Amino acid sequence: MAVIRNEPLHKQVAAAMRESIAQGQWQPGSQLPTETDLAGTYGVSRPTVRLAVAALRTEGLLDVKQGRGTFVRSAVHGPAATIEQAITRRGTRFETSTDHWWTGKEEATVYRAATDATTAPLLGMDEDEMTIVCDRLIQDPATGTRALHRLILPLERVGETALVRTPAVTPAKAYATLAKAGHDLTWREQISARIPQPDERTSLRLSEAAALLVTHRVTVDRAQGLPLMLERTLLGAESTAVGFTIEAAEAPAKAGVR
Repeated sequence: MAVIRNEPLHKQVAAAMRESIAQGQWQPGSQLPTETDLAGTYGVSRPTVRLAVAALRTEGLLDVKQGRGTFVRSAVHGPAATIEQAITRRGTRFETSTDHWWTGKEEATVYRAATDATTAPLLGMDEDEMTIVCDRLIQDPATGTRALHRLILPLERVGETALVRTPAVTPAKAYATLAKAGHDLTWREQISARIPQPDERTSLRLSEAAALLVTHRVTVDRAQGLPLMLERTLLGAESTAVGFTIEAAEAPAKAGVR
């Protein structure tokens, strides 16, 4: 490698490694040589190689797998799974596009928790009010795509329903339970993105460069405008798309206009 003056050495090594990946010297999914071998190849120290690898990890070109080594990331060609955020009602039953993700392979974790700065505004509650929380890892059987789903039930609003006794149900069954209790349901949804926490990255099997999609869906009693349930779903942004069907709403009539 020809050394360029006035440019940090690790950036020069990163550029050389990037070119090797682009030219196919290291194929997607292949393991890179060890730090010692790379240092010998480029005539630099191991700390310099480490910095170069860190730069390429940030760019999403490399994955470092604990105890196994450094690998070239496989190319991502669009999302492996698309979640359509639609809810269908058939009589007393509800259906969602992810009903089949609840395979039963992973057990739910149910516990009580207080509302916080994130959940309280979404539920229209004060902070530190008691809720029942149900966490579950779900998976698309067709693609293997994973998601972390959290169901949050305000005790004071669902205390008379069966959800208090059996909160570990699919969202569709939770909607049916609330409807059976006499609620006319509607939904609000918001989506954001952030960097995943280490445990989230591990559970969802995300690459080092992957971002996280965070969806919050609030189930609301239409007549009262009262939030009854909050769902949070965490998804890998590089492997999952979220789709919506949007219908035009009638604009409200302006005063004095006929």
